[in-house]
Amino acid sequence: MPKVVNIEPTPNPNAMKFVVSEPLLAKGGRSFQSFEAAIGNPLASALFALGEVTSVFYSDKFVTVNKAPSAPWGILIDPVCDAIEECKTEESTMESGPASPTHAADSIFQQIMDVIDSRIRPGLAGDGGGLEVLSFDGETLTIEYHGACGNGPAAMTGTLQYIEGLLQQEVGPHIKVAVAA
Repeated sequence: MPKVVNIEPTPNPNAMKFVVSEPLLAKGGRSFQSFEAAIGNPLASALFALGEVTSVFYSDKFVTVNKAPSAPWGILIDPVCDAIEECKTEESTMESGPASPTHAADSIFQQIMDVIDSRIRPGLAGDGGGLEVLSFDGETLTIEYHGACGNGPAAMTGTLQYIEGLLQQEVGPHIKVAVAA
């Protein structure tokens, strides 16, 4: 069973990152925006059952919990740690991947994914967040933020501009990035 080894604030004051001692997943991440969406997932269900939890995101090394703005962290931290430490790790993985890109876009898409995996996801994970690639049409990459990134103030401005700028520099100046509605 995982142990919480560190609790870190994130740039989002309503999100906290709980670093764990052993991997929760082999690869990928899980994101839940409601209790209903978490049904069937023991960890996310246990966290939503605490009340005041508005979203849960976890990957191999951490769990990010978002809370209602009116809820104080003081009453949530210990129950969140207990819920994490009582869960069993998952052996299955979730591949974050888009709807199939066109054949001509395959090479560009692979370059984009290489940049995302090597440069963008590690930075987002450092702040308790992540992203999922939803689609790529050869020009526009549509993403969805998870964890602390999901509703933080920088998600729609600075972070999005950074991701788009990095992809334009590393892959091609025509690349646009959009956040799913």
